[in-house]
Amino acid sequence: MRSCEVLIVGGGPAGASAAWKLRRAGRDVLVLDQARFPRLKLCAGWITPEVVRDLQIDIAAYPHRFLTFERMHLHFKGLHLPVRCVQHSIRRLEFDAWLLERSGAPVLQHSVRSIREDGGGYVLDDQFRARFLIGAGGTRCPVYRTLFRELNPRATELQTVTLEHELEYDWRDPNCHLWFFEHGLPGYAWYVPKQNGWLNIGIGGMAERIKASGRSIHEHWARLTAKLDRDLVRGAHYEPAGYSYYLRGRVEVVRRGNAFIAGDAAGLATRDMAEGIGPAVRSGLAAAEAIVSGAEYRLGAVTGASFGGGMASRLLDWAMTRGAVRDAA
Repeated sequence: MRSCEVLIVGGGPAGASAAWKLRRAGRDVLVLDQARFPRLKLCAGWITPEVVRDLQIDIAAYPHRFLTFERMHLHFKGLHLPVRCVQHSIRRLEFDAWLLERSGAPVLQHSVRSIREDGGGYVLDDQFRARFLIGAGGTRCPVYRTLFRELNPRATELQTVTLEHELEYDWRDPNCHLWFFEHGLPGYAWYVPKQNGWLNIGIGGMAERIKASGRSIHEHWARLTAKLDRDLVRGAHYEPAGYSYYLRGRVEVVRRGNAFIAGDAAGLATRDMAEGIGPAVRSGLAAAEAIVSGAEYRLGAVTGASFGGGMASRLLDWAMTRGAVRDAA
């Protein structure tokens, strides 16, 4: 049986961020992930300046595609608002593998099936033993499922569903475009260019409200691609894929003994923009800090808003969720 001090289930941004901080503190860490990195990950790939700062990323030294937007174009019921900004895009295929490699932690490809508590620590699949356990395996994380699901049941009204496709495309517009609430969509669509000829387009919204509307996410996708074909993305062939995850709600328990949940395992995507990378990174770092220093692990510093939590954030939150269960952490 392999033993370590900290076992992290999931090598995405939450798990890689925790591993990076723990390794810098000299801790014995092992990361398990069911995928082999680099792996394809559905995601718009939008990262904020806060992510760059939290992870101390030297943009000039980052070895993969990294594009900074000078403007974001916001579209709402025919209105067009160009906004000056500093935001970035990456390819998750590259970014996640780089983060995990930079952490310096050993990584094993392994799909976790069983978790049991044992003498103040944890044993996984009778193959791995650790004093501390971090669940960073996304919405279907086995640590959440085994140790936290009954304590933090999912709020179905906060489930979001997406369709998206990332493709090679010689784009002409280097700025991000977002279309909010078109044709009754309780969410938004996006056009996110990536450096050196890659592009992500997608659409997402609140699953229960889409179903109640009598429309499907596929109908909204068809409208989006038809719109793009008239202007921004002509003649592209799409093979969209989908996934779902949860926005920030009442997460009552994020630590149980020496076990923690972080990122999508805790349902931490922002309420205004359904953005998950920033909350994943910050929660992973916070879990690591709790192990290193004994600090209390709380989500107070993990913001539930991408647009700062002001009036714009509150309006977007309400328009998407119609005042669904609030964050109580």
